[in-house]
Amino acid sequence: MASPQKTSYDFYLILLTVLVLAAISAICVYGMFYFKFAELARMPLPVKNAYMERMNELVSPFVIALILILAICVPKRILPAVWLNRFSLALGLTSVLIAWRWGVVAALKIALCLTLGLQVVVLGLALAGSERLNFETKGYWLRLGSSCMHLGLVLFILDLFFYRHRGLHLLLFWVTTISTVLGMTGCFYSPLLARRAGGLARRAKGGG
Repeated sequence: MASPQKTSYDFYLILLTVLVLAAISAICVYGMFYFKFAELARMPLPVKNAYMERMNELVSPFVIALILILAICVPKRILPAVWLNRFSLALGLTSVLIAWRWGVVAALKIALCLTLGLQVVVLGLALAGSERLNFETKGYWLRLGSSCMHLGLVLFILDLFFYRHRGLHLLLFWVTTISTVLGMTGCFYSPLLARRAGGLARRAKGGG
């Protein structure tokens, strides 16, 4: 049974993630409709560039917040609470130093790459069926689906920094899409996948 502290910690992380994603979605929807109804497509290029700069400034704090949340959520799958707190503190201090020396963008890229590496480890452990991972649920397909969706989310945010590099952008886009679709399939259809996998295992055992 999960401890009240762990449950509360998970609840606040989930709530904060939902709020940040809702804010990003609202900004994107607002920007899309404003661009259409203000007929900015017909405006001179400097006007459109100024609009894009304003929207980037508006959404940037929420993207930064999402990166920081992911940098906590992903290690949470591997580390116990006491080590997670130490990791978060070390990551925060390191990010501040990197931001001071090379800029905020460099700090965010490094934090994202570190998060990506940890998420790949989590995905590998989930694929292997490891019980050492810290998940609220115990189902194999739910854990695997959640790991794929988190990987897709990390890659999606990372792609925002490399959209000007066409080759890398396309690679990240397709890996993000495939990972997200597989993750949603694993989460939403886990009972069906469990039954199918169990049936195949029984057939293989019976045939052997």
